[in-house]
Amino acid sequence: MRASKYFMMHSAYRGLLLLSFLFLANADTTPRFTRTPEDQTGVQGGVASFVCQAAGDPQPKIVWNKKGKKVSNQRFEVIEFDDGSGSVLRIQPLRTPRDEAIYECHASNSAGEITASTRLSVLREDQLPLGFPTIDMGPQLKVVERSRTATMLCAASGNPDPEITWFKDFLPVNTSSNNGRIKQLRSGGTPIRGALQIEMSEESDQGKYECVATNSDGTRYSTPANLYVRGKRSMKTYCPL
Repeated sequence: MRASKYFMMHSAYRGLLLLSFLFLANADTTPRFTRTPEDQTGVQGGVASFVCQAAGDPQPKIVWNKKGKKVSNQRFEVIEFDDGSGSVLRIQPLRTPRDEAIYECHASNSAGEITASTRLSVLREDQLPLGFPTIDMGPQLKVVERSRTATMLCAASGNPDPEITWFKDFLPVNTSSNNGRIKQLRSGGTPIRGALQIEMSEESDQGKYECVATNSDGTRYSTPANLYVRGKRSMKTYCPL
């Protein structure tokens, strides 16, 4: 009798553990940021992009606010990542002082919500400090055959030396998620410092590329340039008559 009672209690305990495990496994998780927007100083007539990504279950929805209200302007564009992890707020062309403000990335799901704030400053050309980044050579239109290497050039100057990053179709290029096929050349002191090299080109690489130069004084964008990836030429064989 005692053994039977013990068995029943043990089974009930195991059942409770299983239910607890299933509950925890299916429970929603609150959002957490995996990338937050950074303060930026741009130039009037130029571009500003703020990147925000979040994780959670279900996947958080991201909304961009300006001064507490959802952004709504023809010059404001929200571009979403293909994997649904977040979005980019792009402002173009920049206007001063109307665009200078605190912007918020608001991520929410059924389990909760979080907010990250960032500041945008906009300067006129005659207000730029001497070290503000300059794009000396931006990317140019390029056509490459599929499986060949494409190199998009970019050179920038400033004080301190600007860091160069890349955007494709207004989303940041991730050079760490393609097994080294897409990489940024960082050989200092050469004309190709900051160039983007794409090996074994694919149709998915086709798009609009722009390089971005950033230092402690501010951020400047290059003019976008298209990369086209075409199929390999077929070799036709002609038989003599």
